[in-house]
Amino acid sequence: MTRLVSLVLSLLLVSSGCATARHSEAPRPGPPAAKSPLVVVLVVDQMRSEYFDAYGARFTSGFRRLMDQGAWFRNAAYPYLNTVTCAGHSTIGTGAFPYRHGMVLNAWWDRQAGRSHPCTSDPSVKNIGYMGTPTGGDSAAALLVPPLGQQLHEKTRGRSVAISLKPRSAITMAGKDATAVLWFQDAAGWTTSTAFTQKPVDWIQEFIAANPIESARGKAWERMRPIAEYTGADDGPGEATPSGWTRTFPHVLGEPAQQFRLHWQRSPFADEYLGRLAAHAIDTLNLGRGEGTDFISVSFSTLDLVGHQYGPASHEVQDVLLRLDRTIGTLLDHLDSRLGRDGYVLALGSDHGVATIPEQSGARRQPSSEIIATIDSALAPFFGPGKHVAHTAYTDIYLAPGVFEKLKTSPKASEAVLAALRALPGIAHAFRSDEISGPEMRDSSDPVKRAAALSHHPERSGDLIVVPTENWLLSTAATTHGTLYAYDQRVPVIFFGAGVRPGRRDGPATPADIAPTLAALAGAPFAATDGVALLKR
Repeated sequence: MTRLVSLVLSLLLVSSGCATARHSEAPRPGPPAAKSPLVVVLVVDQMRSEYFDAYGARFTSGFRRLMDQGAWFRNAAYPYLNTVTCAGHSTIGTGAFPYRHGMVLNAWWDRQAGRSHPCTSDPSVKNIGYMGTPTGGDSAAALLVPPLGQQLHEKTRGRSVAISLKPRSAITMAGKDATAVLWFQDAAGWTTSTAFTQKPVDWIQEFIAANPIESARGKAWERMRPIAEYTGADDGPGEATPSGWTRTFPHVLGEPAQQFRLHWQRSPFADEYLGRLAAHAIDTLNLGRGEGTDFISVSFSTLDLVGHQYGPASHEVQDVLLRLDRTIGTLLDHLDSRLGRDGYVLALGSDHGVATIPEQSGARRQPSSEIIATIDSALAPFFGPGKHVAHTAYTDIYLAPGVFEKLKTSPKASEAVLAALRALPGIAHAFRSDEISGPEMRDSSDPVKRAAALSHHPERSGDLIVVPTENWLLSTAATTHGTLYAYDQRVPVIFFGAGVRPGRRDGPATPADIAPTLAALAGAPFAATDGVALLKR
């Protein structure tokens, strides 16, 4: 069944009332609604859908309200291969898939410059620090489709605010000409760039001065609840740790002192700070009460930073989720008191999931060094010995200059290198990039080729594309993401607020549907591409 037909059926189910709703409390009263509701996007980095099933019974605040009172699309998933942060946030922000918006990876190989290009890197701008002197420059210059926040500003004169710990998680949601964009750089602390302002923004500077993150130095991150309420072991096989921490609770921030900022970002204190900063932005800018449709995005990154090292089954991940439940609940309460339930429309999403740590799943790792060696060995009989790989970016392999052109004209060499890659135990599929590019591949009946094609941009993607064996990692990290398997693709998509009828929907949905759905609920114009409006006013 095509996606179009599936989505039509989904909309028919919604309109006919087939979805069921669960109510834990009545909507809270608030001030009269503004002429256009505030659009709010909450993104939880690395949040697998399974977390709602595994830990949902313990949620009592924000997640609980969204699950019970929101429109929850339980089968939502990314349809593409490269499930990584920049691609996911760009998809949520723009309503387009990576082949179109261009943010195919967190960093791709710049063939002309011969170096890696972080997705938001922009040498034409300069980063501005609030707590120190930052490096580099970041903007939305590489984003090929304008995100919802930018479109609302351009078409309605709304204000647009985006905050996160990561530049790629904030910038891709706001786009160009945003009112305020803020992220955290390890050495410099809170950071923005000349792409958005020529000097630190006063109200942000004042908040940071009044709420110094250093107040958390020396604090211990302990479990919020008794240890018996956490599943599994506190020290699971294969777990890694940030420098200065152990694999078991408690985790003390700033021991040694120079690691404080690294520790702070990997603690629930960072999520709490983002929640308070978002509330301050709403109040200071009077968001939701302007002449246009205002927009704010908050991307919570701590779960990703913790999950990469401790894994999805860890006590650390469970505690981040339990505490984030409260942080989001506090923010929802603030929105209710400030604007009323009809004064805002909100979506909860995630940029990707995560794999189980291989030592816990029974899988293994196939590091990039072994992949490179395999390619060099397979191509040596055809092109001579040497280094035939310029760079690897997980599933994307960039060949040395001239090698791909020779490979396309040598069927035997092409067959040899692809066969050698597929023979590796950690590789399930391998393609030349020209085999999975173009509109016909994006509609392919082969789900693997279709997923790879939806992630493919001819100027930014690799020359060879590999898909790891399920549960295997192409990395030496404790765990990671970036594949087409359900644990990476399936993420929450929930809508809440003005015009949203509660209920659980089982029809098809993707995070690309978030932007057009929010625009439809807000009654705001939006140029849709791949995503569709799942709900309307």
